[in-house]
Amino acid sequence: MKLDPFYLIVDSAAWIERLVPLGVGLVQLRIKELRETALRREIRAAKEICARHGCQLVVNDYWRLAIEEGCDFVHLGQEDLAEADLAAIRRAGLKLGLSTHDDAELATALAAEPDYVALGPIYPTILKQMKWAPQGLERIAEWKKRIGRLPLVAIGGLNVECLEGVFAKDADSAAVVTDITRNADPESRTRDWLAATAPWR
Repeated sequence: MKLDPFYLIVDSAAWIERLVPLGVGLVQLRIKELRETALRREIRAAKEICARHGCQLVVNDYWRLAIEEGCDFVHLGQEDLAEADLAAIRRAGLKLGLSTHDDAELATALAAEPDYVALGPIYPTILKQMKWAPQGLERIAEWKKRIGRLPLVAIGGLNVECLEGVFAKDADSAAVVTDITRNADPESRTRDWLAATAPWR
């Protein structure tokens, strides 16, 4: 499986409506606190927008809703993975992405036979408190050797200026949140990312 090298992560269908039409090919809907009815509404809206623009939608965490809403890709953190019904996810035909931060988590992830593995945080990140120190670029190369043909997503503190180093270490995709969503001009920054990742597309 080939992932788009630009992996946008946002927390609402409104962001997807705003940025996906610019040419985004891979987006994750990551919503943390919302009632199920509202969550379902967000997933449906995101799915419709992505279908219209030929963008791959990944639903974070909510694998049951992803199955019920006919989505085709889910991303799980390690805590969510421990509670997920992998057999049900596979039966529904969903692709699966998994987060990893250390050796033990990588072993757990690989045992689940995911469709991609994410490694982070590569650099310091302001998005959330992390108990892990920044991984650095060399860790990307190490992870890629260990996962073989599986796509590797680098995440955490990434911006356009550091992308060349990330891909030089064999990451397949670079995930971004705050460099776009906290930018004064998110549309312009999205175009910067699309242009910067074009050589690896």
